[in-house]
Amino acid sequence: MLEHYYTQKPTVQHQLATIKEELRGKAYTFMTDAGVFSKKSVDYGSKHLIETMQFAEDARVLDVGCGYGPIGLSAAAMCPKGHVTMLDINERAVELSKDNAKRNGITNVTIQQSDLLEQVKEQRFDVVLTNPPIRAGKEVVHRIFVEAYDCLVEGGAIWVVIQKKQGAPSAVKKLEALYSEVVEVSKDKGYRILKAIK
Repeated sequence: MLEHYYTQKPTVQHQLATIKEELRGKAYTFMTDAGVFSKKSVDYGSKHLIETMQFAEDARVLDVGCGYGPIGLSAAAMCPKGHVTMLDINERAVELSKDNAKRNGITNVTIQQSDLLEQVKEQRFDVVLTNPPIRAGKEVVHRIFVEAYDCLVEGGAIWVVIQKKQGAPSAVKKLEALYSEVVEVSKDKGYRILKAIK
């Protein structure tokens, strides 16, 4: 099987690059590398989620599958009185996220390597954000929804970006089976932003 970004230790040759992005009106510089998701630019789905997501400025936020950090770091900028925990199974992505937090002067974050939500099972969050690793398969994506439910406070919400052709209908069904309310907040270019409230 071809190695993809949902890998603990990518073996693909390093190809460090710097990209500049404007997200929610704020300029960011990100270091990226081979072996991480969407290394040439922040992918459209993540951008759409970043522009759509809403939460309080003191929220406790969890970003599952953070990659090199665009969603989690944007969230941290949105909740200056809160805190964002960023997780990824990919150790290269975790190191890049740490570097990118420093590079962009963002300090209200904790970034750690974790198989899905394994490292934070005892913690509670107001918000979970995910652009799930579709290539890892439906079982992994649905596990994120289940584990997120357990980590959310009552009334907390998970925000998911997913493409219709990559399993949005089955994602909606799974979320509806777990959460008390599931809303399609936005849809654009085949990408859906789903918000499920516990």
